[in-house]
Amino acid sequence: MTLTAGQVATASGGELLQGDPGQPIGRVSIDSRSLAPGDFFVALRGERFDGHQFVAAALAGGAAGALVDTLPPNLAVRGGDSGPSMIRATDTTAALQRVANDVRRRAGCPVVAITGSTGKTTTKEVTAAFLGTRYRVFRNHGNLNNHIGLPMSLLELRDTPDVAVVELGMNHAGEIRTLVGIAEPDIRVWTNVGDAHLGFFDSADAIADAKGEILEAATGDTRLIANANDPRITARIHAFPGRVTTFGIDVAADVEARAVEPLGLDGMAADVHTAVGTARLRTPLLGMGNLANVLAATAVAVSLGVPLDDIVSVAAALNPASHRGELLRLPGGVTLVDDSYNSSPAALIRALETIAVATGSARKAAVLGEMLELGGHSQRLHEACGRAVAAAGLNWLITVGGAPAKAMADAAVAAGLPSSVVQYLPNREEAAAAALKIARPGDLVLVKGSRGIGTDFVVDRLRVEFA
Repeated sequence: MTLTAGQVATASGGELLQGDPGQPIGRVSIDSRSLAPGDFFVALRGERFDGHQFVAAALAGGAAGALVDTLPPNLAVRGGDSGPSMIRATDTTAALQRVANDVRRRAGCPVVAITGSTGKTTTKEVTAAFLGTRYRVFRNHGNLNNHIGLPMSLLELRDTPDVAVVELGMNHAGEIRTLVGIAEPDIRVWTNVGDAHLGFFDSADAIADAKGEILEAATGDTRLIANANDPRITARIHAFPGRVTTFGIDVAADVEARAVEPLGLDGMAADVHTAVGTARLRTPLLGMGNLANVLAATAVAVSLGVPLDDIVSVAAALNPASHRGELLRLPGGVTLVDDSYNSSPAALIRALETIAVATGSARKAAVLGEMLELGGHSQRLHEACGRAVAAAGLNWLITVGGAPAKAMADAAVAAGLPSSVVQYLPNREEAAAAALKIARPGDLVLVKGSRGIGTDFVVDRLRVEFA
């Protein structure tokens, strides 16, 4: 699909001040440092930056044009069809979103959009893997799932894939509504409602209402894939105007897992019942949460005609995304469950349950970072996680971060974990040093925490030590 300067101006609601309206637009970038000659620069304004400061440098470096809201004073625009394309719009972020929506519409492929408190990226990757057996699939990279990352991803639909799979993230009400308006998804997937970002909301029900914006602007042709195990989801989907497909574990659902067999560090197995048949599915992804993610992806794949045998075959070879439940059997004899990308209380408790039933390790342990964005609920939720640590029967525990991390350690001791095997440390460097002193061959160590705490640093240090 060709995108021209004139089309960008029209779609963005802006004005082409200079340049040939027929000029093709190449790669779109919001980072002047990564621009290559021929790229098109969008100058965004943020709380800590203003891309307009770099427009002149971008053009001097060979950019084919720029989208701005105000012409920089050091930039001469002469008008006419020659020179770099200069487009002015009232709000460059909103303009970028409108252009992305235009590309999405012209691409013509079905769009699958995934939201939920946890598991979005894993569900996206698994869905793309299943669909990839039959279709050319685009999926947004990493977690480019916000009001800027999503439109940047949708601009790549100019390659006209058969189907696109994207994730929608939020931490405030109204954000999913905006993203749905940009992506106009044909298939919406709602994985769960949890306690992530609870600090920005009054309650989990308020989170569910915000996530429930995934239901908006749907038609009779829109399909919803919904978690039948989550009562906050099932309570909100009755008025959905399109087709609803449910998934769940040991609950009546359109895609249903029965005879579930936790395989510890080898993953999960279950009989999966669908409208097109039943099969025994096995996946190396760890825990019940990931089994639910696989079921959601299965529901999408079945709805788009992927044979169940192909789904089962791909599921058996899945690998987790980086730092999202990766199982690392280090040469030095320590086994790591690297779940350091992010954390929430519900996700941490599920991870601890997985560790608790794992076999084959001399000792089980965890390095757990503070979970951020929990607001006034933080201490209570960290204490609940501390009790879950004690219930999991760990042999040693390190918590890292601020006062909530200390509360988690104290709660673990109060619940029965010996104080001699529990340490609270304020930062990742001290936590890594302590873990290196304690860990020994034969240990199974879960490492999990919010990104801002940096527990991935602990993973990196352990990988070097036990290489």
